[in-house]
Amino acid sequence: MADTTTRRRRGAGRSGGRAGAAARRGDAVIEQMPWDPPVNIDRPTEPLEAEGVAAIHDGAMRILEEIGIAFLNEDALRLFREAGCKVDGDVVRMDRDFVMEMVARAPAKFTITPRNPDRTIEIGGRNLLFGNVSSPPNYWDLEIGRKVSGNRDMCRNLLKLTQYFNCIHFAGGYPVEPVDIHASVRHLDVLYDKLTLTDKAMHAYSLGKERVEDVMEMVRIAGGLSDEEFESTPRMYTNINSTSPLKHDQPMIDGCLRLARRGQAIVVTPFTLAGAMAPVTMAGAVAQSIAEALSAIALFQYVRPGIPCVIGTFTSNVDMKSGAPAFGTPEYMRSTQMTGQMARFYGLPMRSSGVCAANVPDGQAVWETSNSLWAAVQSGTNIVYHAAGWLEGGLIASPEKFIMDCEILQQIQRYMQPEVTSTAPDAIALDAIAEVGHQGHFFGIQHTQDRYTSAFYQPFLSDWKNYEAWESVGGIWTAERAHHLFKQIIASFEAPPMDPAIREELAAFVVRRKEEGGAPTDF
Repeated sequence: MADTTTRRRRGAGRSGGRAGAAARRGDAVIEQMPWDPPVNIDRPTEPLEAEGVAAIHDGAMRILEEIGIAFLNEDALRLFREAGCKVDGDVVRMDRDFVMEMVARAPAKFTITPRNPDRTIEIGGRNLLFGNVSSPPNYWDLEIGRKVSGNRDMCRNLLKLTQYFNCIHFAGGYPVEPVDIHASVRHLDVLYDKLTLTDKAMHAYSLGKERVEDVMEMVRIAGGLSDEEFESTPRMYTNINSTSPLKHDQPMIDGCLRLARRGQAIVVTPFTLAGAMAPVTMAGAVAQSIAEALSAIALFQYVRPGIPCVIGTFTSNVDMKSGAPAFGTPEYMRSTQMTGQMARFYGLPMRSSGVCAANVPDGQAVWETSNSLWAAVQSGTNIVYHAAGWLEGGLIASPEKFIMDCEILQQIQRYMQPEVTSTAPDAIALDAIAEVGHQGHFFGIQHTQDRYTSAFYQPFLSDWKNYEAWESVGGIWTAERAHHLFKQIIASFEAPPMDPAIREELAAFVVRRKEEGGAPTDF
């Protein structure tokens, strides 16, 4: 598989000792950066003036007051009536004072504590967290060489990558849909795999009460928790999408209400494609997205004040020639930055995504994903979905792409480390500059020798050899190198420890729920 990014090479004098960075092995397949969720030290990019923030806010509030949001959920409609909102059929109109009062109840920061407390994550503030690709129905890797339906083995392998890479901080939805498992029991098998193959923060799909209730119980069991301990602090989360334009469906709202009543975290992410499900203008698409998200967050805060909620953005545009979704575009980047400004205006943590429209892990996949990931950084995003492994607008998961994306994520983590921008006397290095003077070089002096192993980012996938050296060892392109690493990681993978009694209890729960029929497939 050709990747245009591999054609950008360093000069012959730069290959040196760093060329072997991806091949340095001890017991580990690669030398990766440690678990250390980054803190965003940059000021956010804010494309909107104060007047622009006010205009988008007013637009969102007028949508809520004058046009309304449809809630296809009787419990939600009952709660809105109880709160004094105007309910006409399934359309709810809510006063901006009510919305702002409810939204103000949501915490600006919160934690999610998984079964391994060392993997606790804090969402909000300047924290920046990355998650695996979630929900594609299809899979692609170099060995198969074509797009195929996902299965349980593929899903398990991507979960192993989720656990293996320290730059992946939470386990999102199914990294590929295992369509070989019947939909009624799929959540049971996949959650069992997730909870035994990973020890990172868990996600539940809000697709019917049985799925949400089953996942909450399985997370409780895996953590060895009582009901009271489970409900005392967030142990898991869900993400829902509105059905744009201006609609929330039955199962997703039902699932969120169940999670809210038990103290678990909720991410609300409208999926608004400008030109299709939202206005063609970015300001109009963002205003609609804000209205859809805040309407649901207001509901959840009414039900349980202070429940952790995150406002998400998935605003991009369509290709006006074909109608196909486009990702990683300039408009996508700007809408993410604009939503970041609005999230800070409302005092809410923010979610965005690492996305692309490319069909294989090639140059387009890299530049579009890099654009979307850096837009997340610039926007002040706190939690980044689909940060590794996403292709074809979310229809394909790829292990090669997963590993390529993790190289970008590690670079972002390094970029955010304060020592990179330190201006301490040691960093200004006047003594070193004086020692070298006008004729020497810095390679051999003590200042360099003391720092050379950690001075610069060391890649595990990028190849910094010159062309001749690269060609002499086989001329392996980036996606091929990623595929080799994928095979090595899977072959050497060791699942995180779990108490055998807890594993048995989890397995027994899965068996019992399967015998009871699992979950209905019609929502």
